[in-house]
Order: sequence, then C-alpha cells, then structure tokens
Amino acid sequence: MQSTPILIILAGGASSRIWPLREKSLLRFGTEPLLFVQLRRYQALGFHEIVVVANPENHAEIASLVSQIPQLTVRVVVQTQAKGMGDALLQAAPALPSRAGVPVYVTQVHDIVDEQLHIDMLHAWQRDPSASYIAGFEREDYFPGGYLIVSPSGRLTGMIEKPGAANKPSNLVNIVAHIHADAARLMDAIRAEYVAGDQTDDHYERAMDKLMKEKVFRVVPYHGQWSALKYPWQVLDVMNYYLNKIQGQHVAESAFVAKTATLVGDVYIGEQAKVFPGAAVVGPAYIGAHTIVGNNALVRNSMVLNHCNVGFTTEVARSYVADHCDMHACRVLDSVFAPNVNFSAGCTTANLRIDHGNVPSKIKGQKVDTGRGKLGAIIGQGAFLAVDVMTMPGVKIGEKAQVGPGTHVHQDILDGQRVYVKQEHIVIEPTEAEQSS
Repeated sequence: MQSTPILIILAGGASSRIWPLREKSLLRFGTEPLLFVQLRRYQALGFHEIVVVANPENHAEIASLVSQIPQLTVRVVVQTQAKGMGDALLQAAPALPSRAGVPVYVTQVHDIVDEQLHIDMLHAWQRDPSASYIAGFEREDYFPGGYLIVSPSGRLTGMIEKPGAANKPSNLVNIVAHIHADAARLMDAIRAEYVAGDQTDDHYERAMDKLMKEKVFRVVPYHGQWSALKYPWQVLDVMNYYLNKIQGQHVAESAFVAKTATLVGDVYIGEQAKVFPGAAVVGPAYIGAHTIVGNNALVRNSMVLNHCNVGFTTEVARSYVADHCDMHACRVLDSVFAPNVNFSAGCTTANLRIDHGNVPSKIKGQKVDTGRGKLGAIIGQGAFLAVDVMTMPGVKIGEKAQVGPGTHVHQDILDGQRVYVKQEHIVIEPTEAEQSS
C-alpha cells in the first residue's frame, strides 16, 4: 500500500468572481505564492505525486512554479473551460495510473485550513484504505454550502447543496478535502453524470452522492480555521490567517528601523525595508522587502508586500497591499490593493456604512453580502487614483483604471475606465471699490 494517495489540487476554474484581482493561486501572503506554500505543506505531509489542474490563463505560471520543487512529481493539466469540479477531475484522469484501486486526495488551492485537517484525513485513510473520506467543517450557524448527511455510525449517506437554515441535515459543511479509495470508480461516476445531460455544474457532488449509496464514505470532522478564497474581500481573511502565524518580531539584518519608530507585537520586517522616525508598525503585521514606511505613518494588522511606499502620515489598517504600491498622506482601511496601485495624497477608502450594516458588493451584476461590517475598496493592478479621491465601502476599481482628483467613487469602475469630476471655475472680478480698498 502506498504511504499517501495521489494528490489532486484544483487550481483552475474561472477567476471572474475575484475581479478585479488576478489569479488567486498566485497571490502572495508573504514571500511565496499561495500555491507554492501549499505544495511545501503537502510535501512535508508526505505526498510525493501531485496533479495540479490549471486553466489556460495560469497554466504557464503554475508550470514554472512547480518546477522549482524538484523533490515532488507534479503534473500540470489544463481545464480549458470552467465547467465545474467534475470536469476538472476528468482533465486530471489521464495523469493518473490506469489501474483500479488507486486512491486520490482531492483538494483546492484556495481553501486555507490548518495542517491538522490533512493529518486527520490521512490517519483515517491509513486505518482503513478501503473506505473514502470527506472532511466536514463543524459550525452551528448556517453556511450557504454543501451539507453532509451522516448516520450515527459516522458513515456518510449523502450530500445536499444549500438546504436552507431550517433544513440542515447536520452541522457538518463539506470542505473540499476528499480522499477517494478508487480514482477509476470516481471518474466513471462523474462521466455518468455528464452523460445524463444535467446542465448544472455540480456533477462531482451528484456523483459522490450516488457513490455514497453504494460504497463506504466516512466523515472526518474538522474544528479548526477555514478561509475560502472565493471573492476578493476574502483575501483579508486569508491574510489574517497568515498574519497570525507571525510569532515575535523578525527584523531582517539589512532592514532599517529608526530609533524613534515603534514596533508593537508580532511583526515581520523584510530585507532592506525602512521604517522611518515616528512611524509605527503594530502587529500582527508584515512589511515586505524594500518597502518604506515613512515618517509618522501607521501600519496595523496589515500586509504590505515588496517595494511599496507607505508615505508620510499614511494609515494602513487591516488591509492587504501587494507589490509596488504607492501611498502618501492617505487612509487605506479594510482594503485590498493589487500590485502597482497609485493612491495619491489625501485619498481615503471609506469602510463603514451609515447604517452600520454589512457592506455589499456586486459580483457579476448581483449584489452579494460580504458578511463584513467594515470593508473598504478592492483595487486592481495598475490603477491610478489622483489626489483626494474617496471610495465608498465595498467599491471595486478595475485594472489600469484612472480616477481624477476629488472624485467620490460610489460604484464599481471597470478595467481601463477613466472617471473624473467635471469642474466649473467661476471667476468674479473685484469691483472698483474692492480694488481701491
């Protein structure tokens, strides 16, 4: 018996829901992309063979990334169209051994969980490799996801998608951490669902539901942290997960921290970063390589990655700021910045509604409750916001968009759009009496 199943990491699908950000598997929450961090973790857990399902847009970058871990056997396959998990797994099938009885562990790159979940899953499978195993996240409040139907003995008998708070069959929500005892049997069940002609994209879930009626599936309960990176504001949840991994104060030898600067709590200061007099970095916080935190600036509970300028008196609070962003005398609150954003002097991301309700955001034209009482702006790569721009809570600004000075942004701005306020200058000449006085 092999020591671990073959790991299938789903990193394809469409990224439209995370607009205006780009590929989520390549986002960095520290020095390395998320996929790289996940691969290192799986390597430490004993996985040797891995299949990564990419999409046409991220395939080349993912292939380059996995080549940097020569100790692992990683095959990258492409899901050409975003047709659901079932189709993604069928694209992975040719990369698997053709013999019967090959176990696979299916997971998603953007599900951030504690290592203990994977340890518990592997221990359960090693005790009885003839069964299949599904991780169940235990929560009392209702979650709009798939719920597991479990017998008193712990055997899974079915799944139900979004049953409604009054119809929950259990408190166990399906997490995509699934060990299947026989990959060939799973693929056959998925193919059968596609042949049936149902137009919805839950072929994988329906295939599992039917397999559960025939084969033994067991639940592995999980009580730890789970951050799913599905929407752009959830970058902040994943950021907090990794910020909480910082223990103590790490200041690179090449970094400069002024004597009158203040570091409070758990803080990481990267190579050749500079924290100038009067500045404060309040943990948990991460300051990347070559980033400047200027005089009297404040960074708290945030990640500011490499080559950024947090200028004089700027406040960055509970926010994620990617590489090469420039900020000066401004307020970045509960926000997410992609690389190369220019946030000029006097700009502010408003983060709180007047009625103190949850901040909504539009996804593909539909208003979605973010579940966050405070949320600033999500700003795409290369956007330029001129002086004194103010964004209202939950606004998204597309890549390379330009916002003119003094503009109040109340709705999303698409990629490449230019938005500005048209001013009228009124000039009143002084009277003769005023001139002579």
